Amino acid sequence: MQPFKQLTGIAAPLPMINVDTDMIIPKQFLKTIKRSGLGKNLFDEMRYREDGSEIPEFVLNQPAYRKAEVLIAYDNFGCGSSREHAPWALLDFGIRCVIAPSFADIFFNNCFKNGILPIVLPKAEVEALMDDARNGANARLTVDLEAQTITRPDGSTLSFEVDQAKKHLLLNGLDDIGLTLQKAGHIDAHEARLRQSQPWLFQAA
Repeated sequence: MQPFKQLTGIAAPLPMINVDTDMIIPKQFLKTIKRSGLGKNLFDEMRYREDGSEIPEFVLNQPAYRKAEVLIAYDNFGCGSSREHAPWALLDFGIRCVIAPSFADIFFNNCFKNGILPIVLPKAEVEALMDDARNGANARLTVDLEAQTITRPDGSTLSFEVDQAKKHLLLNGLDDIGLTLQKAGHIDAHEARLRQSQPWLFQAA
């Protein structure tokens, strides 16, 4: 997993509440178990007409936001079914940070496991960033995870809170397996002791 330390990127405004996981990646795209290739179907039903042509009004279809790396949204982002494909699709598109007043719990935790930083801010601060994002490609934000700050286009900064264990995972590019493998030496030592004290556990059936 790619570490997240500091990101400077275009912020796209999505002024919607209750953006659920089926809106993020509709159910017909859940057949794959690959984490790549889902970006083209991110927000599929809002991005495309039935004939496959783009809906020009949707934010990510607008030239200024085609390479957005930050998404600004409203309350309860990521609600609905607990599909991990939702953060996969965001990441594959290029979104590495989502800022909102609140998130659905499962989606929030899945983001950290997949290299995306979800940031919770008060509604007034989200509104300020939403206004920044409406300035298009000029709306570059710098998100510094180590310092826990967001630098706005005018140079002012906002602070955010983050769970320190989850922060460690993102800074070091660790998912749950990677975190476990940090203890590989202890695990190997434990197994070696068991082989000596309880060898029957390792005998083939």
